[in-house]
Amino acid sequence: MELLIARNPDTESTLPFLLRLPLGDGLVFRTKGTWPRTSALYCHPVPVSEWPSQPEIVERVVLRACTRRGAAIDVVADRGREQRSQIVFTHARGREMVFWQSPRTRKQARPDVRLPTARAAGIRELEIVVDAHEHYPYQFTGQQVRTVRRGLSCGDYAVSHHSRVIASVERKSLPDLVSSLTSGRLRYALGELAALPRAAVVVEDRYSQIFALDRVRPAQVADGLAELQVRWPTIPIVFCESRKLAEEWTYRYLAAAHTWAQTELPALARIGSGEGCATSGPPDPAPSTTEVRAWARASGLDVALRGRLRPDIIQAWQKAHSP
Repeated sequence: MELLIARNPDTESTLPFLLRLPLGDGLVFRTKGTWPRTSALYCHPVPVSEWPSQPEIVERVVLRACTRRGAAIDVVADRGREQRSQIVFTHARGREMVFWQSPRTRKQARPDVRLPTARAAGIRELEIVVDAHEHYPYQFTGQQVRTVRRGLSCGDYAVSHHSRVIASVERKSLPDLVSSLTSGRLRYALGELAALPRAAVVVEDRYSQIFALDRVRPAQVADGLAELQVRWPTIPIVFCESRKLAEEWTYRYLAAAHTWAQTELPALARIGSGEGCATSGPPDPAPSTTEVRAWARASGLDVALRGRLRPDIIQAWQKAHSP
């Protein structure tokens, strides 16, 4: 039993894929993506005859179950990740609509709020640099933003002033936050962000969801986040209810940082104060053993999994991070 995703032969359609479910003689939908990873996907039902005789298959997903339950179809994939999804039949705008959603996208459903469309900080068009390695990046749809893709040394979204990055935002889903926190990678990431004049971490979920985790102790995650905020107080970790709200917060934050760089920095330079200058910042905190160990592994150095660090590892860290 397989779920099939094929390329839609109708090149004029805005839905580039065909989804076929193994129910009865088959159910066929036009859809926008191959799996509801970041948001629920709209599906347009079409007759089975629209399925091509020689389809260009994009993806085959072996299923453990595909069962219709009332106004929904439960789809369970036979794989380690992204197993569960659901095809939901509902009514909106006076007509029947079908959406393909997963547990993650359902949790991230947009809260009952209307996002503003006014320009952030009055900027006509804000240029936001998106890290070239960012998967499924924010589109900033509906905002006055121009995005540029290129590699960033730290963070996922940034703004620059006089060709220099002055603010960056690291985006995290809740699973990614937990994984990077428990592995020590998040400490290393915050250490890099601390070198920038302004930086933040935005999480696409509620803080309360930490205490619903079942594969890691919630107290361990909460304590780890509290320690990071004490260690790097200048880097806020902001929890937003959904991906859409996290995107909005990122836009507003970067716009405010851009305005700060254009107004406050020149004023501070004129009065001869180095406070808040883009070329200065708080002294870097002494690295923790976990942070140095994570850096050493990423650099290909041989380091023990636990215990005290060898002097040559500490010297390598200091040499790599010296001004």
